[in-house]
Amino acid sequence: MVNSFKIQNVEVGGGTPFFILGPCGLENEEFAWDMARSLKKICERLDLSFIFKASYDKANRTSVDSFRGPGVEAGCRILGAIGKELGIPVTTDVHTAGEAEIAAEFIDLLQVPAFLSRQTDILEACAATGRVVNVKKGQFLAPADCVNIAEKLKSFGCDKFLITERGTTFGYNNLVADMRSLYWIREEGIPVIFDATHSVQRPGGMGATTGGDGELAPVLARAAIATGVDGIFMETHRNPAQALSDGPNQVPLEQIESVLLSLLKIHRALNA
Repeated sequence: MVNSFKIQNVEVGGGTPFFILGPCGLENEEFAWDMARSLKKICERLDLSFIFKASYDKANRTSVDSFRGPGVEAGCRILGAIGKELGIPVTTDVHTAGEAEIAAEFIDLLQVPAFLSRQTDILEACAATGRVVNVKKGQFLAPADCVNIAEKLKSFGCDKFLITERGTTFGYNNLVADMRSLYWIREEGIPVIFDATHSVQRPGGMGATTGGDGELAPVLARAAIATGVDGIFMETHRNPAQALSDGPNQVPLEQIESVLLSLLKIHRALNA
């Protein structure tokens, strides 16, 4: 049986999928508020639960010259204010034990980046905050390796956590999403999220930047919903071509409502 719990008003593991939505990077405060308000309206129309996501620091960019973000303190204050005023849970990724402690004051769901998914110290630090923890499965890990991540978190006193599948390295500059992993991870009793946008990345595929196939994100999300995942992670932007990070992978905001509606229809059809 999959572990179930709540992140504010969002039920995890209860049989109804929730959604982690937002832009890749926290480009500026006005932008973050605009995206959060727009997504809340869309989710209210569709009667679905969502967590707002934006990264305060894109610490794993391909180029040293790439945009990173406002930093942990400013970024988390912005996200915390958004969550409080709009009444929605918020999430962002943390990169160090110190950042986890700072973020925990404002953030409902702490996200461990894929490249850090095996790092014991950051898992321990996130667990120590008492917040729910979402670990992105490393591109280099097999689904069975997630059991070891889960055991680490449990040993540190964290019993509310999720694993997010975000694709596996497939040769050079490419990823592949193995839908079997969603089933296998969930069979271990771990709530599983499918990251539809990072799974279509082409890491470093454009030389100094990461490429991707954003038009395929909804395709993979539909397949993931059909497997019975607990949630979908999907980044969105008003104008992906002008996004300061991961533009090629993000779903245009104007399309997100129709994409979400299609996912809900699939879920309802399978559970009719």
